[in-house]
Parts: sequence; C-alpha cells; structure tokens
Amino acid sequence: FSSIYFFLPFAVLLLLVSGFQSFEPSPMQDFCVADPASLDRVNGLACKDPKSVQAEDFFFSGLHLAGYTTNAVGSKVTPVNVAQVPGLNTLGISLVRVDYAPWGINPPHTHPRATEILTVLEGSLQVGFVTSNPENRLITKVLKKGDVFVFPIGLVHYQRNVGKGNAVAIAALSSQNPGVITIANAVFGSDPAIATDILAKAFQVDESIVALMQSKF
Repeated sequence: FSSIYFFLPFAVLLLLVSGFQSFEPSPMQDFCVADPASLDRVNGLACKDPKSVQAEDFFFSGLHLAGYTTNAVGSKVTPVNVAQVPGLNTLGISLVRVDYAPWGINPPHTHPRATEILTVLEGSLQVGFVTSNPENRLITKVLKKGDVFVFPIGLVHYQRNVGKGNAVAIAALSSQNPGVITIANAVFGSDPAIATDILAKAFQVDESIVALMQSKF
C-alpha cells in the first residue's frame, strides 16, 4: 500500500494516545534526551546535555519492514520506545509494530505502565482483554483493516490473526517504556522457577503437568 496510507494510522494513534492520562512526569524543558551512559538513577532516564542532542536522537528507521514470524507463537513485535529513540524520554509515548503469521498470536500479556491503542493495517485480528477479579470478563472483537481497539492499562490482553494471510498492526502506548509481562513466560518461565506445588494449587492440576509446562519455557 502507498506510503501515505501506511503512515496515516501512526499520526492518528499518536494524537489519540497523547490525550490519555499520563502516569509519567511531564517534561520541564523542551526535551530530555535519554543518556544511557549516565550513572544517575532516576524514575526514567537521565538527560543528555542539550548541546549534544542531534536529530538522530529523535529518529527511528525500519518500521516499514516486516518482522520475522517463524517462531512458536507466529508473531513478531518491533518496539519503538525510549530504548530505540532516546528523545522519547519524559514524553510518555511509544509505538510497536506487530506482524502475525496466519493464525499467529501475540500471546496474553499486560503492560504494567501503559494503555495501548491498536489499529490493523493489513489482515484481520481477533483481539481481547480480560477485566480484573472477581468478574474476569473477556471483552473480545474481530478487527478488520482500519479498525481500532483499546487495551486499558494493566489488563491482560492478546491478539490472534484470523485472516487467510499475514496480518500487520501498529499500536501506540502511553509510556516511553510501557513494559510487557507475557503471562505464560512469567508464570512458567520465571527465574528461579515458582515452586511446582504452588502452581499446581493455583491451576488445580497435578504437579507433573506444571513441570511439563515449565519445561517449555
């Protein structure tokens, strides 16, 4: 598709996410480009000397490139957050591109520091999130090209490609560093491992099943 239609959703998402309630401190100057070499420890990243700031600090190239989806879950997330664009520091916003193979999934996960707004660029996605205890209600919908869906901050959510071909989505998040906790990896792949008897009681299964699940991660 043409470049104008490819990048238009980015602009829309950025405008929308800029209106979300921010959970990060507002900048007190024009910008605070992250200085990863700094030894200072703050809630965020220390600022680079403004005199040394360059255009490259606000730039990322490559979001037009498809991600490699030949893996266990059939998806690839390409992040554009403060780690890739230091100029995002203190601005409370970031992007991801997600590529999906046919029937690939972005497995259930949560962003502890951000609300997410996603739009489908190509293909068709089933998306959903689960409300908090005690209701644990699944809210789900099938999206087509151009559709938009919001995942509230902290809630477990997922996407699945339900189309016949590959799918592509772009999402904006209301944090420079939203974080991600993939549920299966966190529960069954923690380091050190959570005791099998704890997980067996939590999931109401035999410990041997828990051990099998842990072996996958």
